[in-house]
Amino acid sequence: MNILKLEEMAMLGLSLYALTTFHVAWWWYVVLLLGPDISMIGYMTGNKGGAVLYNLFHHKGIAIALFISGLMMPDILLQVIGIVLFGHSSMDRMFSYGLKTGEGFSYTHLGKIGKLSKQ
Repeated sequence: MNILKLEEMAMLGLSLYALTTFHVAWWWYVVLLLGPDISMIGYMTGNKGGAVLYNLFHHKGIAIALFISGLMMPDILLQVIGIVLFGHSSMDRMFSYGLKTGEGFSYTHLGKIGKLSKQ
C-alpha cells in the first residue's frame, strides 16, 4: 500500500471518529459507505454530465465547505453531511477512485481505474 492510500485511510478514520463524537445514528455510517455514490446516476445523461454530478458529491473541497458552513450557521446536519462526503471521498481515493474526467467513468484525476490499484 502506498503512502497516498495510507493518507486517505487516515482521513477516512478521522471522518469515522468525527461521526462518533457527534453521536450520530448508526445509519449515517451506511450513508458514509454508499450515499454519495447515488451521484453515478448522472452518467445516464452521458460522460460529461455524469462526471460533473459525481465530482460534486466526491470533491473534498465541497465537503469541507459544507462542514464549515454548518459550523458557522450552526447546523449539525450540514456538518454531518460534510463529514460523510469527506469520509466517502477518502474511502474512494483509498481504492483509487478519483474525481472523474469527461472521458468516462474509468478515467479519473488519479489515472485510469484499475491501473493504479495494481501498483
